Amino acid sequence: MIRRRDVWMMVAVVAISLVASMAGPAVAGGRVVFGIGVGPVWYPYAYPYPYPYPYPYAYPPYSPPVVVQSPPPVYVQQEAPAAGSAPAQYWYYCQASQAYYPYVKECPAGWMQVVPQASPPAPR
Repeated sequence: MIRRRDVWMMVAVVAISLVASMAGPAVAGGRVVFGIGVGPVWYPYAYPYPYPYPYPYAYPPYSPPVVVQSPPPVYVQQEAPAAGSAPAQYWYYCQASQAYYPYVKECPAGWMQVVPQASPPAPR
């Protein structure tokens, strides 16, 4: 026959094991298992549990980087101008004011192109 004392002892063991199983670290995924086992242990856990984390991200297949080869640059060397064939430069003379540009900004009669001399005349 089961004694009252044995019933209270079993209730206390069940209550203590329930409280102990709830006190485990929930974030770390810890488990507390109480049990009575007979025979060898086949694996380190009381039962196999599912993987608690989501499956890893499936990466797309590897593709090599795109390499665009451009043709080498082409350099064209220009011929040097001859010593006597420098581009002609002109001075601009205003007959109305008898002065050269930029000393006179406006010329009502129009500008006259003049081949430059060794030294420009002094402005008036």
